[in-house]
Amino acid sequence: MQRTIRKVLVANRGVPAVRIMHTCRDRKIPTTAVYSTPDRLAYHVFMADTAIHIGDAPPIVSYLNANRIIEAALCSGSNAIHPGWGFLAENADFAQQVIDAGLIWIGPSPEVIRMMGDKMRAKEIARRSNVPTVPGIEHVTSAEQISTWMREQEIAFPIIIKAVSGGGGKGMVRVDQPEQIAQALAQARSEAKKSFGDDTVLVEKYIEHGRHIEVQIVADEYRHVVHLFERECTLQRRNQKIIEEAPSTLENDLRQEICVTAARLMRRIGYTSAGTVEFIFEPATQSFYFLEVNTRLQVEHGITELITGLDIVSIMLDVAEGKPLPIKQLDVVPNRWALEVRLNAEDPKTFGPSFGKITRLRTPLGPNVRVLLGTTEGEDIPPYYDSLFMLLMASGADRADALRVMDRALTGDLRIEGVKTLAPLLLSIIRHPKFVSGDFSTKFIEQHLPELVSGFSERTSEDEMLRVAQYVAEISALGAQSWM
Repeated sequence: MQRTIRKVLVANRGVPAVRIMHTCRDRKIPTTAVYSTPDRLAYHVFMADTAIHIGDAPPIVSYLNANRIIEAALCSGSNAIHPGWGFLAENADFAQQVIDAGLIWIGPSPEVIRMMGDKMRAKEIARRSNVPTVPGIEHVTSAEQISTWMREQEIAFPIIIKAVSGGGGKGMVRVDQPEQIAQALAQARSEAKKSFGDDTVLVEKYIEHGRHIEVQIVADEYRHVVHLFERECTLQRRNQKIIEEAPSTLENDLRQEICVTAARLMRRIGYTSAGTVEFIFEPATQSFYFLEVNTRLQVEHGITELITGLDIVSIMLDVAEGKPLPIKQLDVVPNRWALEVRLNAEDPKTFGPSFGKITRLRTPLGPNVRVLLGTTEGEDIPPYYDSLFMLLMASGADRADALRVMDRALTGDLRIEGVKTLAPLLLSIIRHPKFVSGDFSTKFIEQHLPELVSGFSERTSEDEMLRVAQYVAEISALGAQSWM
């Protein structure tokens, strides 16, 4: 059934809110921003056509307050809601509330969100769809269960305990020794309960030196499912992605197999809108295993847009209006390589938060660079939310070309002062010989952190002023001074 989106409320803040508003502007669709008290002067608030205050700082009373968000949509004249990523993006109850309020939900159906949000159910559906899954055990409540399973199935350490609900690295604990099982189980269940309100966990064989591969899917209401090829999301810290690239370095036959497998699974579950099927790839055996389905727009979708020339958010709007996909599988022909780095307000040596005011912000310019900002100079990075404030993307004819562009972007015009960021670490990573050669796994940062930190070259405003002084002295009669 055809529907018309007249105005979109973006149920998010920062980078995801700004990203969605960009496409809405392209399509001449007005937007409504929602904001908490500390976000009243935030970039996404000024970018929207309408902005509505929805509560104080804690997310539970603002960005996670479904009733306030729906009220804001109705009173602002918005007839559609896009959740972005994070907060309520994968909340099936919220999606259903939006639909029940007579609004257009820009995303997959509540039924599919609920189905794929349960990792055990998702894994069972994948198995029934002939999608390889990691050996594991479900409904785990005791250390004895884990020990028995490992003994009977001849599973060797390490293993990983995972929260069934949620993601983002929370409720995930690796176990390397038998004596760690009981404590790790308690820790995983506690984190799961705290983060997702559900302490149900599963246990899986841990894939050593694994690579994280995800396939971008778009689908409409008419059972048309198209994959937009895969992304490599292996570089992680604390189980959270930090650098992504598209395509991956998989051989072409394997690439086709993993992409077709993902599309088949999404067709089987009746998926609509944009979504991602995540796999773990084991280089030693050239095997891939299903991990989960992300029923939302991914942070890293921009690099897929760069290599395909498509606007995934625009496709989501088309599908929400009941239109068929504007593309067929044969239309999707990647002809570039792209990388994305996530700039978080964190100490690059410890990953501790670095909240405060951004006193200076200058973004990179030049060919083949794409910047997605969630903040502006003079704005505060508040301690209540995710510290991501910028996505920096680079593209090139091939991987080496894209790496050169990213190096230029991180070392050229980029200037951030007032908070610490991951920029020095990101630069060290993309220059590391093993990363350049494609020899890395999900443990790359953990294994090489001291070496990466030793390569930091952090510039300050004092460095810049000194360079100016040196230049002035050299072209004047004074000459260079001893204090320089």
